Amino acid sequence: MKNQTWLSKIMRFLNIVLVIVTILAYVLPFLAPKLFPLLSVFTLVLPFLLILNFLFFIYWLLQLKKYTFISGIVLLLGITFINKLYKFSETNMPESENDFVIMSYNVRLFNLYEWLPKKDVPKEINKFIAQENPEILCIQEFSLVDAINFSQYKYNYINVEGKKNKYGQAIFSKFKIINEGEIAFPNSSNKVIYVDVLKKKDTIRVYSMHMQSVKISTDINEKIDEAKSKFIFKRISEAFTEQQQQAELIRKNVEDCKLPKIICGDMNNSAFSYVYRLIKSDLKDSFEEAGSGFGKTYNFKYYPARIDYLLVEKEFAVKQYQSFDSFFNSDHFPISTRLELKRKDK
Repeated sequence: MKNQTWLSKIMRFLNIVLVIVTILAYVLPFLAPKLFPLLSVFTLVLPFLLILNFLFFIYWLLQLKKYTFISGIVLLLGITFINKLYKFSETNMPESENDFVIMSYNVRLFNLYEWLPKKDVPKEINKFIAQENPEILCIQEFSLVDAINFSQYKYNYINVEGKKNKYGQAIFSKFKIINEGEIAFPNSSNKVIYVDVLKKKDTIRVYSMHMQSVKISTDINEKIDEAKSKFIFKRISEAFTEQQQQAELIRKNVEDCKLPKIICGDMNNSAFSYVYRLIKSDLKDSFEEAGSGFGKTYNFKYYPARIDYLLVEKEFAVKQYQSFDSFFNSDHFPISTRLELKRKDK
């Protein structure tokens, strides 16, 4: 009986600490990384805090303890964060003639430097794109590889730089491109490119973003000592600070554009971050609207990371969302959404 009492005390203490830390984590997306660079890193652990709170909720529920309500309230307060982490049901609305599909994919230079132990990556990507056949295709880390053939797209905007091996971003479209541009980031090779496409009587702006990378190995099995931990912590906080500046530039351009907008691409940050909140603003996250499961977009071991997004304005009905997390031809996975633009004059 005494052991149970001590166990109960320990569990209560841990639960109280977890509740305090979780509530602090809820506040972090509202705190600018420039002001709190080290603190911003903790947004990455919010999914684990939600899982721990759920486990405490089950633990107290089985014992019929009043602490069940405490864990339950914390989970209810974080319901919007839970929806960003996991969706229990998907949406797949009937197709109509006004539907179109947009896909975003960081192809990692089509395996130009053979990070993956396979030779047929460009061929596999060609085949995949032809099979899915999206009307608009946004590619980050694009490279001018001879084996790539997207001839099914009549229009494109390719923005690449470099001397020997040119790389950058590209947008391919079956709709006519009537305008194109870029948002350059200070002291960075990353950027945003955009196009205005004409779909029947509607003009739509499509942004493809590739934001500052954290540049941390995806292999968490490597030995991490104290010095390595400090280095990783510092690098992530610096990257998040740069991303804030980049997000502010994106937000300014988006606010100045009066067209219906779609923002997609590689944000290199989680849906629990200040950067995500700033870019998303009042847009809809296609995964939250129509996705299912974790929506994994990045091949990180043992953790379903979602750092690639398809964000759309409220005028768009999100009718389907897909994350192709079994297509291993990059360190990222392709994502797509089927949309219908609801005209205001209808």
